[in-house]
Amino acid sequence: MAFKPDDSKIEEPHATQVEWLADAQNATSQEHDMTLRSALRRYPKAALWSLAMSSTIIMEGYDTMLMGNLYAQPAFQRRYGVHVEGDSYEIPSAWQAGLGNGSACGQLIGLLLAGYVSERFGFRKTMMLGLSAITGLIFITFFAPSLAVLEVGQILFGIPLGLFQTTPIVYASEISPVCLRPYLTNYINFCWAIGHLIGSGILRGALQIEGQWAYRVPFAIQWFWPSILIPILFFAPESPWWLVRQGKFEAAKQVLQRIASAGDVTLDLDKHVALMVVTTEHERIVNAETSYLACFEGIDMQRTLIVIGIYCVQTLSGNPLRGYATYFMKQAGFPSDQAFNLTIINYSLALIGGFVSWSLLPLFGRRTIYVWSLAMMLILMVLIGALGVPQAQSSNTAYSWAIGVFLIISSFLYNAGMGPLTNTLCCEIPSTLLRSKSIVLARWSYTITAIIANAITPYQLNPTAWNWGAKTGFFWAGGCLISVVFAYFFVPEPKGRTSAEMDILFEKRISPRHFAEAEVDLVEAIAGDDKKM
Repeated sequence: MAFKPDDSKIEEPHATQVEWLADAQNATSQEHDMTLRSALRRYPKAALWSLAMSSTIIMEGYDTMLMGNLYAQPAFQRRYGVHVEGDSYEIPSAWQAGLGNGSACGQLIGLLLAGYVSERFGFRKTMMLGLSAITGLIFITFFAPSLAVLEVGQILFGIPLGLFQTTPIVYASEISPVCLRPYLTNYINFCWAIGHLIGSGILRGALQIEGQWAYRVPFAIQWFWPSILIPILFFAPESPWWLVRQGKFEAAKQVLQRIASAGDVTLDLDKHVALMVVTTEHERIVNAETSYLACFEGIDMQRTLIVIGIYCVQTLSGNPLRGYATYFMKQAGFPSDQAFNLTIINYSLALIGGFVSWSLLPLFGRRTIYVWSLAMMLILMVLIGALGVPQAQSSNTAYSWAIGVFLIISSFLYNAGMGPLTNTLCCEIPSTLLRSKSIVLARWSYTITAIIANAITPYQLNPTAWNWGAKTGFFWAGGCLISVVFAYFFVPEPKGRTSAEMDILFEKRISPRHFAEAEVDLVEAIAGDDKKM
């Protein structure tokens, strides 16, 4: 596994491999010594551009909660529903399921495209392409004359949303230094919560509108995001790591110069480019392929399976049940017309949880926060299931109140712990060459599990179906237990590690539980590989 840079592409005079490795080691040391404050002072523009790119997730968060909440809107029901009795209309359950999963099916297509498109054209152009497509596709849902046209619109709309699910995450991890990476990838979860919060507020306000505009206004607001983001992203810098993978070393250096503070005389851009080149070339020697199949070859298979597991844990840990806090509050006598208000409160707590997550990052490792938050959610799911036993045989509304509160607390723990760390861990564990495709496969797997889970959860709760009620908590407690075991034995600690160091730790078959204390000498590790060749 020797490192041999392509001399034909070297634009700066690095005479020997030793000099490349020395520069890479020097850049690694600088990354380790950089504090959060110094990173923000040195790379303020990197943080801002990452935040701008991630803001596309706000639009996705808005869209994912929009359709499901329109089913109960009277104006939407009268336009697209069937007459049931009196003046009542209802969207047929089959169409509700179809519309709910339509966007998800489109996202599966978009996710598979994302891995190829982003590596072929770059992250900036990929995002602009997706936003441009969305601008046109909104017309389908806005003017849809029937449920069938709405379904087509949802499927097509889901394709560019699939691009947004992975591209901003990878971009955030590649444009930022190591110490900023967890905060910027963590921010993705903020954007989801912000999108949900905005959507809840708009739908709450739309209840006061009569006629077709009650549902058309929420659809029309989707045009706001592309109109703002396309001009912004037009000026965004490309990922320097992507430029290095294309052999454009000088362009990568120019991007680093652009996102760094102008007055920073201590920053040696050549050394940071050297670290990217060394890492990329080393990974190409380990696995020259960059296809989806390559994600399951050699040591990359372990890394890919870990990332898939981390994403699927979001479902296994009880996410489908956490969304039913309002359902149990209604059972406890909570007024139906206040349901939107409770939803807004829940999403506000999700934002607060995100700030708590940021405050925990400098104090604890990613793995520590991840495992302990899952363990606490396991306890809550057991308590919810236990409360469901007496609730099923009693008319006391206190049980429903307690269950609803525990679900809200569980949602808060999710957003303060393992939820936002999912994106951080999934960016840091794969190799840089296969990062986009590994995250695509992980997100694809998550979407499949979410579709299945969202389909069975109503049956678990519905009195006319399986009638488990809150005892469903026991089912998801089992999922939480599996998640805790998986996290403890298989999720490594990437805190403070560069991509090259993560490569070496995996290649040396270090146990994921011992990544934190393992020592890595970049020059010695790669030079040692040279001697073996």
